[in-house]
Amino acid sequence: MSQNPPSLRPDLAPAARITDAPRSGQPTIGMVSLGCPKALVDSERILTRLRAEGYGISPDYSGADAVIVNTCGFLDSAKAESLDAIGEALAENGRVIVTGCLGAEPEYITGAHPKVLAVTGPHQYEQVLDAVHTAVPPSPDPFIDLLPASGVKLTPRHYSYLKISEGCNHKCKFCIIPDMRGLLTSRPAKAVLREAEKLVESGVRELLVISQDTSAYGTDWKDRDEKFPILSLARDLGSLGAWVRMHYVYPYPHVRELVPLMADGLVLPYLDIPFQHAHPDTLKRMARPAAAARTLDEIAAWREMCPDITLRSTFIVGYPGETEDEFQTLLDWLDEAQLDRVGCFQYENVEGARSNALPDHVPDEVKQDRWDRFMAKAQAISEAKLAAKVGTLMDIIIDDIDEDGIATCRTKADAPEIDGNLFIDEGTEGLSVGEIVSVEVDEAGEYDLWGRRVS
Repeated sequence: MSQNPPSLRPDLAPAARITDAPRSGQPTIGMVSLGCPKALVDSERILTRLRAEGYGISPDYSGADAVIVNTCGFLDSAKAESLDAIGEALAENGRVIVTGCLGAEPEYITGAHPKVLAVTGPHQYEQVLDAVHTAVPPSPDPFIDLLPASGVKLTPRHYSYLKISEGCNHKCKFCIIPDMRGLLTSRPAKAVLREAEKLVESGVRELLVISQDTSAYGTDWKDRDEKFPILSLARDLGSLGAWVRMHYVYPYPHVRELVPLMADGLVLPYLDIPFQHAHPDTLKRMARPAAAARTLDEIAAWREMCPDITLRSTFIVGYPGETEDEFQTLLDWLDEAQLDRVGCFQYENVEGARSNALPDHVPDEVKQDRWDRFMAKAQAISEAKLAAKVGTLMDIIIDDIDEDGIATCRTKADAPEIDGNLFIDEGTEGLSVGEIVSVEVDEAGEYDLWGRRVS
């Protein structure tokens, strides 16, 4: 049984799951979805449109008439991974359409792979469909090709990502997302709620709210009735009866108003907040708010309002100019903050980022050493916090039950793939994937828990 190790890429979405079998003679498209959950949602929207037009979805290259590769361009290593995936699709299938974040640099893709059929940028759904129509004309059968009400989902049936906005207004020097995906554009609240309602009606038990900047949702509306529309959206989502988990919540002051909704049980007591670093000079070079001390005050306030709150964050080590003293400040801050879930990137240049031009880049071996030390600190905190849960009762959601009857589950403190798991080793007869049950925790590890079902 595997435990969850820390990842060098804590932004990655779960692997796409494609289970539909195409009908005989149906034009079929394969999909490779790379990168973060926001990209996975884009893949779902593309496939939903294609299914509505009568296309089948293939889980492999050989069974597809063409393949769409949804790329990631967040880091140079992610770009290399995307190019490798395009090359593999070309070798295995030969007819490849490229979309996603790296599609914002078409010459970069065609320079490496000139035989791709088309290249489109992120969330350019119409252009992707046009490219598919050209490569593989549709041949729908309206009596057979029925589209699920919730659309095509690449996650297990019981949880789904809910993207509420696109783009970002921040100008962090290490990030090129605003260049690839534009400035903040929030979806209308009615559209978000309508999608959420359909998902819950179709059996989704957990909604994972995502965007580039979730707490800024709706602040791009000039005629809005309320200052911070995320608050009413969270209330409305919480009324649907599913778990609601908030990701990518930038630590604005009004986040304090979200936390009481967690204490009241409307929203899961879980905040995923990208702090990135703790030293004010490092944060200043990142063009991030440099108020780590006030951040500790905010964390204390959140915990006072909701003692059960789980705090998750991601950090960057080895940022240009980061000194040993600055890194030690980060370790000391982590000691004081006692975050429950932590991910960490080693800094990488990415073409087009302003941080590339900063002086005093940190050598790779120093970045690796700091990453190791940071994750050792985070692991010790995680292990102590999980040990304190032994003997407690908690609700869990079941993600999988294997052939040996071992159930892989998650608590309210765990998001899919990026956090830990709770395993039930015995007594799983009669349980089903997607079910929410109560367990007593009887064992803890560094990142995972074990428990037994209670009536």
